[in-house]
Amino acid sequence: MNAGLLNMLRRLVQKGKLTVIFSSGEEVVLGDGTGKPATIRIADAEAEKAILSDPGLKFGEMYMDGRVLVEEGDIFDVLSIAKSNDLENAATFRNTIVALLHVLRQQLKSRLPGNRNRHNVAHHYDLDGKLFNLFLDEDWQYSCAYFHPPGISLDEAQRAKKRHIAAKLLLEPGQKVLEVGSGWGGMAMYLAESSGVEVTGITLSEEQLKVSRERAARRGLADRVRFELQDYRTMEGRQFDRIVSVGMFEHVGIGNYGNFFRKMKELLTPEGVMLLHSIGQIYKPWATNPWIEKYIFPGGYIPALSEVLPPVESTRLLVKDIEILPMHYAWTLRAWRERFVAKREEAVRLYDERFFRMWEFYLAASETAFLHDKHFVFQLQLSPSLGSVPVSRDYIAQKERELLEFERTRRRLELVAV
Repeated sequence: MNAGLLNMLRRLVQKGKLTVIFSSGEEVVLGDGTGKPATIRIADAEAEKAILSDPGLKFGEMYMDGRVLVEEGDIFDVLSIAKSNDLENAATFRNTIVALLHVLRQQLKSRLPGNRNRHNVAHHYDLDGKLFNLFLDEDWQYSCAYFHPPGISLDEAQRAKKRHIAAKLLLEPGQKVLEVGSGWGGMAMYLAESSGVEVTGITLSEEQLKVSRERAARRGLADRVRFELQDYRTMEGRQFDRIVSVGMFEHVGIGNYGNFFRKMKELLTPEGVMLLHSIGQIYKPWATNPWIEKYIFPGGYIPALSEVLPPVESTRLLVKDIEILPMHYAWTLRAWRERFVAKREEAVRLYDERFFRMWEFYLAASETAFLHDKHFVFQLQLSPSLGSVPVSRDYIAQKERELLEFERTRRRLELVAV
């Protein structure tokens, strides 16, 4: 048994019930016995040493490699037990130094002049589309859904998210809209169809670009919805009435916030409105979890609002509205994780067992971040103009009702056509 790892785990697990079976075969029960229990087995002594030296990176790696096995519960249960306790209690001098080195490396990378955006995006978003089809909704919305009212399905919640964002954009027919980070095209097509606007969607993912263009063509929208392989930083000579960005800001990097908002202001007309939808944290994190940064979102960073608002203010963009969505991403991630795990065999055939465990770990760890670390989603509405947005928020609900009626009418027509 690795005595150092045992001591670290004992300091960590004060609440809950976690049973650890070490490579020696010795079994230790940790915690106060409350809550849903979980049991892990560590397969070899080297895995124990690795986890002790750098738990933030190595625990996930050992799970991916099948050297940490969950024998009771699942990996979500294990991570929930860890996150429900104070992780700082488990820190040793050595792994604290390692964690600080991770922070330093990420802070330096975020400020380097070289453009790694396309490489970082390709790492995640150019994966086989069949993977995302295993767990996303029918429109392939790969961002936080809006569960309003509570208890609706994932498909309904993703439609509600698009409806909510469209309402905040105050769209009028004929307006020109820019979507920064257009994904697989669902948001751009929804805005064009529901509000009669022209949308330019930009992405750095060649796979998403191909799928988006095919979808727009099939729906007869190629004349009103255009997708481009384009970095927002190099856009010149164009202005838009509206800008929307959903789930892209997490990839901008803390060293680039000032440049991002200056470019958004440059691309907006003087009376324009922007809606930014992003994950946030309740404190300055300084760095992304090293496992997530290495395997899932290289270059990613989830900010505190205190890191976002100063660069907004420096551009003299006016903050028209801030809305916090505290639990919606936890519910979204749970739906994704349950769908993904239910299709384990398909995921393994598509890639392999190690990839499945990596993706399962990612979805579970992300869900626990919203449940235990109090991550949230914020929607930031911005404009250069004082009078571009009504002085009360009543317009949002009214516009949502109009958009919902549009969706119902369209569905009825589609059923008749079938």
